[in-house]
Amino acid sequence: MHSQLFAPLLALVLWTFVMCAWLYATRIPAISRLKIVFDQTKPSADFHAQLPPQVRWKADNYNNLLEQPTLFYAVVVTLALLGADGPLNLALAWAYVGVRVVHSFIQATVNIVLLRFSAFMLGTLILLGLTIRACWLVF
Repeated sequence: MHSQLFAPLLALVLWTFVMCAWLYATRIPAISRLKIVFDQTKPSADFHAQLPPQVRWKADNYNNLLEQPTLFYAVVVTLALLGADGPLNLALAWAYVGVRVVHSFIQATVNIVLLRFSAFMLGTLILLGLTIRACWLVF
């Protein structure tokens, strides 16, 4: 089975790996530069608190990409299995991916909460739209 909806799905998976690489590309040098030692007898929050905020932001975003987008993957696979990969669903899926990439850049660079929240809410509304369209076909 081939569906055009798999392209935005895989693009978001690849973007998650980009953020993972960015996370380690900033975290490892920071750990070395600041001589931070992980003490396994302490909570991991103590370790993370020693990292500069600009370094933590990348990890926070990586974690965010493993949260709500899992719903996106499920909805997109559902739509693909239903053969509902028409122009509107495809546009919504790509829009969701685009908004998540923008959200990542905001969080990983300037981390202005109002901007980040705006991107998050826009993505949430797009995802809700995709979900409603999938529900319409299933129910």
